[in-house]
Amino acid sequence: MVMWSLVVSMILTVLILLLTLLTIQKGYGYKHTIDPPVTKEEKQEEVEDDLR
Repeated sequence: MVMWSLVVSMILTVLILLLTLLTIQKGYGYKHTIDPPVTKEEKQEEVEDDLR
């Protein structure tokens, strides 16, 4: 009985380790995007459009 629980524990540990490494790898592969900077002219046009 003790040997069986040791084997199951080792299998679960390895499975969790693999899932953790897979998650970390996917996180590093994620491409973040940002909006381009807004110029003063675009901001002024936006304010004027809001006032209309």
